Amino acid sequence: MDANPTLLIIEDDAVFSRTLRKSFERRHYNVSVASGVAEMQGALQTETPDYAVVDLKLADGSGLECIKALHQHDRDMKIVVLTGYASIATAVEAIKLGACHYLTKPSNTDDIEAAFARAEGDTAIPLTSRSTSIKTLEWERIHEVLAEVDFNISEAARRLGMHRRTLARKLGKSRVT
Repeated sequence: MDANPTLLIIEDDAVFSRTLRKSFERRHYNVSVASGVAEMQGALQTETPDYAVVDLKLADGSGLECIKALHQHDRDMKIVVLTGYASIATAVEAIKLGACHYLTKPSNTDDIEAAFARAEGDTAIPLTSRSTSIKTLEWERIHEVLAEVDFNISEAARRLGMHRRTLARKLGKSRVT
C-alpha cells in the first residue's frame, strides 16, 4: 500500500490546476486532475482519493455536484472547496453536501493543507458586530440564486429580475466586504 496521500483536484483553469498539482506533488501527494464534473465521475470509477480540492464554478457544471458525488463515493474523503465566487449560500450548501472546508481564492497549498487538517470547526473565531452592507447582501443574494440554478447566468438574471448583461457586469466586479 502506498503511504503517500492521494488527491483529486477538480479545477477547469488549466494553469491554476497545473500549479496546484505541482505544488502538492512536491509535498509527496499522488495527484490526479479533473477539469469538470464528467472527468471527476470518470476518475471515481478507478480511484478513491483521500482528499479533494473542488472549484465551485466549473465549465460543465457546479462544484456542488462534485462535492455531493465525492461525499457519496467516500464519506471519509476530506473535501475542500476553493472558489473565487464565494457566498454564504454556497458555503452553507458545500458544507451540507460534505465539504470539510470552504476557502476563497487566492489560497495556496499551505491554506489547503491546513483546511484538510482542520476538519472540525473553530469556536475561537471572533463574532463581529459589523452590520452587512447592501452591496454585500446583493452579492450574497446573487450567488445564492446562481447556486440554485447551477450557475446558469441567463436563468439567474431572469429570477433576479435583471438583464443578463447587468448580472454579468456585477459578477465581473470583485466582492465588496
